[in-house]
Amino acid sequence: MLASYGAFDPYCGGPAPDGLTGYLLVATPRLVDPNFERTVTLVLDHGDHGALGVVIDSPGGVDVGEILPAWRSLAAAPTEIFRGGPVASNALVALGRLTVPVDPGGGDEPLGWRLVVDGDGPVGTFDLSVPPVPAIEAVRVFAGYAGWDAGQLEDEISTGSWYVVPAEPGDALDGDPGSMWARVLRRQGGTWAMVASYPADPSVN
Repeated sequence: MLASYGAFDPYCGGPAPDGLTGYLLVATPRLVDPNFERTVTLVLDHGDHGALGVVIDSPGGVDVGEILPAWRSLAAAPTEIFRGGPVASNALVALGRLTVPVDPGGGDEPLGWRLVVDGDGPVGTFDLSVPPVPAIEAVRVFAGYAGWDAGQLEDEISTGSWYVVPAEPGDALDGDPGSMWARVLRRQGGTWAMVASYPADPSVN
């Protein structure tokens, strides 16, 4: 049982943030919903209205170039369109990493750009209908997204479905999505690093 790793602490030893935009939701072993089991989700927007995010460790098998040939050369490996979540699977959401930091709203970011994770290579959402621009050095495209009504995500966190940790700029376009769940937990250290080795099927432990 998860309890063997100690009392549940969704924020991995840190304080609860004022907002979750730019944070990762790491599925706990308690979360057995097949859409989210052992996944890592990046929160793109969070507020009183609810939350929206994309699962960032679930490649979908279809190459970006098959659907969006103009963006194929900028697609981060693996160059597949990822399964972003169970909502609106026919809708595409794009994350792009910029070559240099930008001042949000300063006029030097791509059209439609919205910062999600700040850093030396900031990551944000942008409009795929706009032609590629030099400021974007790599992209990842998601089919569908994850959505929560007002208060729903907070309830899921408090009842043990998610760990909440700050995202790093490299997470959104990580090249090894298959190991991301365990790696994100291990880098937190302590109890959460131990959870990374929790068996998918406890009966084989």
